Amino acid sequence: MSSSVNQLSISKAVKWLKQSNYTTAFTGAGISVESGIPPFRGEDGLWSKYDPIVLDLDYFHTHPAHSWDVIKEIFYDFFGEAKANAAHIVLAKMEAAGFLKNIITQNIDNLHQEAGSKAVIEFHGNSRTLVCTGCHKQYSNSDFSLDELPLRCEDCNALIKPDFIFFGEGIPPLAYQKSIEAAEKADVFLLIGTTGEVMPASQIPHLAKSNGAKIIEVNPNPSNYTHQITDIFLQGKATEVMGEILENLIQTS
Repeated sequence: MSSSVNQLSISKAVKWLKQSNYTTAFTGAGISVESGIPPFRGEDGLWSKYDPIVLDLDYFHTHPAHSWDVIKEIFYDFFGEAKANAAHIVLAKMEAAGFLKNIITQNIDNLHQEAGSKAVIEFHGNSRTLVCTGCHKQYSNSDFSLDELPLRCEDCNALIKPDFIFFGEGIPPLAYQKSIEAAEKADVFLLIGTTGEVMPASQIPHLAKSNGAKIIEVNPNPSNYTHQITDIFLQGKATEVMGEILENLIQTS
């Protein structure tokens, strides 16, 4: 973030954030990469190593043991070691200071909450909770050792699955409704670490834009949004760019 163009862009973004009455952040897998969580797609993505069929709802019901073995390895053994990074922490500090109303996240890693963010809309659910596919009873992942798989409900003996969206499932209605409302209210919409490839989440920033929001994008590379709806493109790592944004917000407050 050393070029004059980027510094000018940072200054402009900070000005918008300071003047905003309602800023919403919209985060994707890219914000968690620096926490050691790889994205699902791309050359080094999880789907280059694992077959995504394990997160297909029909496959889960017909092959629960195999699905759960892979789910445990990815989302609990591996993801469980990840910690919130500086970009997550900056967003929590922005919320606490009144610069950010809420976060819509496509991530299921719970790192925004670990960083201290309170107003988090989980578009795809969260891996920290589990749900019975029969009676819909909810559990914490800490309620089970995950040593004996697949998991079964203590009340009805139906399969238990992580409470995030599988292929073949719809978006949780409340999360979808809250995301729509946040996009419609926002006068500044802050995109971080999302390429705009996953439907229907990818349409939320377009809704914000159509309702008059200014779009600030933070990504290491141009995305599907950059040349369509983005007003300010801040190219770089989320931790570095968000750190600079916070520093400038504090200095000019």
